[in-house]
Amino acid sequence: MTAPGAWWARIPDPLVDAMVVAVAVLDVLLSVDEAGPAAQATAALACAALALRRRFPLPVFLLTLPASLVLDVVFAPFAALFTLAERSRNRRLLVVCAVLFALASAFPWPPNDLTTHERTWTLVYFFYTLATAAAPVLLGQLVQARRDLARRLAEIEEAREHERLLHSQAVLARERAQLAREMHDVVSHQVSLIAVQAGALQVAATDPDFKEGARTIRSLSVDTLDELRHMVTLLRASGGRATELTPQPTLADLHKLVTTSGIDTELTGELPPEISTTAQRAVYRTVQEALTNVRKHAPGASATVRLWHTDDGTAFGVTVTNTPPTRPSLPLPGSHQGLIGLRERAELLAGTVTSGPTPTGGYELTLRIPTNTD
Repeated sequence: MTAPGAWWARIPDPLVDAMVVAVAVLDVLLSVDEAGPAAQATAALACAALALRRRFPLPVFLLTLPASLVLDVVFAPFAALFTLAERSRNRRLLVVCAVLFALASAFPWPPNDLTTHERTWTLVYFFYTLATAAAPVLLGQLVQARRDLARRLAEIEEAREHERLLHSQAVLARERAQLAREMHDVVSHQVSLIAVQAGALQVAATDPDFKEGARTIRSLSVDTLDELRHMVTLLRASGGRATELTPQPTLADLHKLVTTSGIDTELTGELPPEISTTAQRAVYRTVQEALTNVRKHAPGASATVRLWHTDDGTAFGVTVTNTPPTRPSLPLPGSHQGLIGLRERAELLAGTVTSGPTPTGGYELTLRIPTNTD
């Protein structure tokens, strides 16, 4: 695969195909002087077929073999063999095609009785041609490997960027949640006490000015408490962007998360309808982190998201299971912040997060939350 900025990468494919056909025609002209009409027809067919080598690499290669058999041409079958090796992942097929080309080039045409000396040189020429045919095959496989590597690196970089974004969102959400808890548990409690004491003072006071002052204090405390509750609601909003306050995701957003994950994912089961929004958010983030890890560490795998609750109603949760990857993944260092964040969320709800490989070679992540603490 060529570098994105290389000048030859910007040459249009039709122009490249025209150049390949032109070189093949030139190669044929050098050996077609004494050939008959049949040999010239096979040579013309081989050159013309090269224009379709990108769409039909195997048929085009097979069409070049008759020309290799009757004429001493090399470029047309080599170009077809390179294209086939670049696009095919069947290495056994590539070996067979290389042997076919060597046989077509080394076999004498028209066939006749060969002397012992001629048979020896035919065999030597066969192995020489077979070794030469390895060049376009290896070059095509190298181009294919570089293209696959570039695609995998792009996917990994995208997954890492997504992981960094999720981590920053989780950190911001934890900070806001902590601040919201402090405001709710400390400041709101103290303001409530002020309002209660001011109300009692208003009832017990006999002086009209004193009673009016107590009433004013109580009214301001109630207004302040309402403002604090509004601020707590805002602090619990999503931290997706520093300049925006949007609602945190709930179970209603799970379907969209699954369908837009880029993974073949099945969503099954259901959760009790009365669970809190905090627990719903924990379930959503667990599924989000699990699908991100599948996308990063198990390319090509499918996943199942199963919502569940126990028969006795004591616990509920979600289990995300993925199949083994169908493509190899590159080993990259991970921060493990995603699983740490999930365990912290679960601990706030007295729950647990477990994860590990499955017997079939996949991976499973489970969030379990007790019902009486959600």
